[in-house]
Amino acid sequence: MRYRKRPVVIEAVRWQNRKIVCPPGPAWFADAEAQGVIMLAGDTLHIKTLEGNMRCNVGDWIIKGVLGELYPCKDEIFLATYELVGP
Repeated sequence: MRYRKRPVVIEAVRWQNRKIVCPPGPAWFADAEAQGVIMLAGDTLHIKTLEGNMRCNVGDWIIKGVLGELYPCKDEIFLATYELVGP
């Protein structure tokens, strides 16, 4: 059998040089920091995900999923999977 991924709209920000690319950033990013879901260690973010702690390197995207979950995504995978639909 073959399956197609359903089209969904997600929110995402890109991690660059100890900051997100679109400052000041969405409220969900600040909320995740305040709740300890996102933790900064040097230039690397650590994100508590449903699958455990994951590392977000400079240039990676932080995606907010359809259930509000956060997870990192490599730039090349993000660009191959998602397209901009609006601000």
